[in-house]
Amino acid sequence: MQTKKLLTFMAAAVGLLIVPLFAQQFGSGPVRIIDLALLYVLLALGLNIVVGYAGLLDLGYVAFYAVGSYMFALLASPHLSENFEAFQAAFPQGLHSPLWIVIPMAAGIAALFGVVLGAPTLKLRGDYLAIVTLGFGEIIRVFLNNLEYPLNITNGPRGIGQIDSFHFFGINLGKSLQIGDYTLPSVTLYYYLFLALVVGSVIICYRLEQSRIGRAWMAIREDEIAAKAMGINTRNLKLLAFGMGATFGGVAGAMFASFQGFVSPESFSLQESVMIVAMVVLGGIGHIPGVILGALMLAALPEVLRYVAGDIQNMTGGRIDASILRQLLVASAMIIIMLLRPRGLWPAPEHGKSAPAAVK
Repeated sequence: MQTKKLLTFMAAAVGLLIVPLFAQQFGSGPVRIIDLALLYVLLALGLNIVVGYAGLLDLGYVAFYAVGSYMFALLASPHLSENFEAFQAAFPQGLHSPLWIVIPMAAGIAALFGVVLGAPTLKLRGDYLAIVTLGFGEIIRVFLNNLEYPLNITNGPRGIGQIDSFHFFGINLGKSLQIGDYTLPSVTLYYYLFLALVVGSVIICYRLEQSRIGRAWMAIREDEIAAKAMGINTRNLKLLAFGMGATFGGVAGAMFASFQGFVSPESFSLQESVMIVAMVVLGGIGHIPGVILGALMLAALPEVLRYVAGDIQNMTGGRIDASILRQLLVASAMIIIMLLRPRGLWPAPEHGKSAPAAVK
């Protein structure tokens, strides 16, 4: 059994390593879709801690994604030097933060925002919690959209550009890497960075799930009153869930800013939050493989349908807009999947088990 499991893991590892090498034969577009899908996996894993483990419905998760993105944009672009004389005097060449500083800072700042969000919502549950977190996400987006006057911090709706790409052991991930006669494009280099972060996140989530903290979160999810009666500090554990989940969003946001080279408030709308929640629910709440499957499917499906929507539009004589048709196809696929698999594509093994037979 152990040998079979080891062979499965090795086959999966080899497959993940060669996927971008195969996809790049068709251009950078397919690899870019895979890269963005991995970022959504990172976001879904973080939200799964809040929604899947602790049972706290968070509809403002995209706020942490935005915080991480703008943090890296400010630390790795000429924006601050161009708008603040004191900053330009201190850093005449601009501030170009390395990867080793960015990841802990993104995680730490996002965790702080997670605790700030969690503190006022400790006594809220269900729909009320969803409304408050939804408002928090919109507040962050509105702030990013308006923090241009009197101090130009976020550049308003125009966003921040000229963001540095990551440098890893002297390798610039923003440029192609030549290895002999073989060329690795920038999107492929970013794929391996995102894959390493996803693997690390999966390990962290799995260890959390098996720990006392994870079991306490699940007790709160099932019955908070009973958990409190058993001596579980529900307040601190809720704050910890918000903080831990937010760290994943902050790191994913920093990766997104470096990968895109540009950030703006449009990238962090309510639709993004709803989509991340849908990834967790569609895959299987609280089940790591299911969450990964749901994130990959919902992240890649809209992009893949771009190649289908155009042909269907031509069949209708151009009467249906391709973007609207693509959204219709995605929504229809989600409805069909949830009707056929109400617990998710890959639910946790504990779900749906029958009660043990009574001992006679």
